[in-house]
Amino acid sequence: MMESASLKPLPKNITIRAIEVRDNEALAQIILKAFEEYGLLGQEGYSFSDPALHHLFDAYQQQGSHYWVVELDGVVSGGVGIAPIQSGYCELQKLFFLPSIRGKGIARRMVVEALAFAREAGYDYCYLETTGVLKEALKLYEVLGFEYVTQRIGNTGHHACEVLMLKKL
Repeated sequence: MMESASLKPLPKNITIRAIEVRDNEALAQIILKAFEEYGLLGQEGYSFSDPALHHLFDAYQQQGSHYWVVELDGVVSGGVGIAPIQSGYCELQKLFFLPSIRGKGIARRMVVEALAFAREAGYDYCYLETTGVLKEALKLYEVLGFEYVTQRIGNTGHHACEVLMLKKL
């Protein structure tokens, strides 16, 4: 299935762009609020405890990395990143949005863009770790061709994430 098929055009009040230093705190708060919303805040082993959470701009400056920010009416409302984890493999990271942006097809668009970047960057596989509590994300990943795997790839530090998925690019 072609991932980009059936992507809705972006409404005029939504912008997708590369992360900037000024986005660090807004994105950290979006991620923390999402974990709180799903009852996961304070539990160890999830991405909200990453040391880079409040410095995402810096974290995505290495070769083969990128982070996309979505704005709704000029307000940072979420994002998604790609980063290398081992030779031939990248990881889809930190796909989180404010409730105001959910349900508009933006997550799909952003993951499709991230996967296209991963292919162009020369990755063979895209890996992700998540939790079953994030049911909407699991559905999206399945639709986009991610398959469940049992073996962890790389050392993400997200040991609480019980759902592991992989997609051949």
